[in-house]
Amino acid sequence: MPIRHAVIHQIDKKPDGSPAALHLAGATLPESVAIDNLLYDVADTYNAKQGKAWGFFHGESGAYPLSGWLSKYMAGSTDFLEFTREAAEHLTRLMEESNLTTGGHVLFAHYQQGMTEYLAIAILQQVETVSVAADLSVSVSRNLDTTNLSFAARICLSEWQNNPKSRQYISFIKSKSGKKISGYFQDFIGCQEGVDGPGETRTLLKAFSDFVESEDLPEDSAREKTQVLVDYATSQTKRGEPVTIEELSELIDEDRPKAFFDYIRNKDYGLSPEIPADKRTINQFRRFTGRAEGLSISFEAHLLGKRIEFDQGAGTLMIKGVPTQLVDQIKRASQA
Repeated sequence: MPIRHAVIHQIDKKPDGSPAALHLAGATLPESVAIDNLLYDVADTYNAKQGKAWGFFHGESGAYPLSGWLSKYMAGSTDFLEFTREAAEHLTRLMEESNLTTGGHVLFAHYQQGMTEYLAIAILQQVETVSVAADLSVSVSRNLDTTNLSFAARICLSEWQNNPKSRQYISFIKSKSGKKISGYFQDFIGCQEGVDGPGETRTLLKAFSDFVESEDLPEDSAREKTQVLVDYATSQTKRGEPVTIEELSELIDEDRPKAFFDYIRNKDYGLSPEIPADKRTINQFRRFTGRAEGLSISFEAHLLGKRIEFDQGAGTLMIKGVPTQLVDQIKRASQA
């Protein structure tokens, strides 16, 4: 991933209410293996992070000035260092208002991956490590911790500039502790949520389940296609890329590459062409299928123990919330 510009500023902020101190870098970071490795490690941790949210910029205002500064930088009116300095000063002011936050080293990186440009922003903490020299002496050093990210965001600059109607060109880590803890960072980015990643993922999986059922596929084929979906979605989340419905359709059925795509298009699922897949939801998705003597059963693995209970000793399944369509068919048959 070629890095166009990168810089690190430091905000010294303790959670005891003492004033925050901002230490601005005097220049952007020169090209080096070290900064390449740093960004790679940050991106790797960020992509693997669960619970990210997706959205787009609020309209530029005094409360949300970052998009305006970023626009000037992208237009060439200001340079990267000036843009990040303004941003770091704004972030410091927001930190100052929150006694629940600590400072850190703020990484800004404008980089390219393939044909797409991104801006990554992450607050990194330091950790102490022990190293051993050639003479077997030991020393303690402080290093940036790239394995733990609580405050980070990635802006797809290409999509932001080329697709103004998009509602998912920004992703950011959403704290499990609620807005009180991390709301200031979302306000700093000036981002509002535009896409419900877990909800979109659940809808995609529902559409896939409906598709498999409509195709009346053999057990092995259904299991194979499920694994293709899981593998593809997992790979995309690791890369930080969305799931593309058309590409997924081609992978699911190479002989009929448009089958799943057309099925979704002709049904009222309301799915976008690209979906920011939720890793946790994908990991929960597996299908159990089986057929024997006129009986066909297929259900998603996460339903086991919830809507479906298995009694191993008796060899029985108990289903809660039987589909309405099936209930109606059974009622009509029993009344005939």
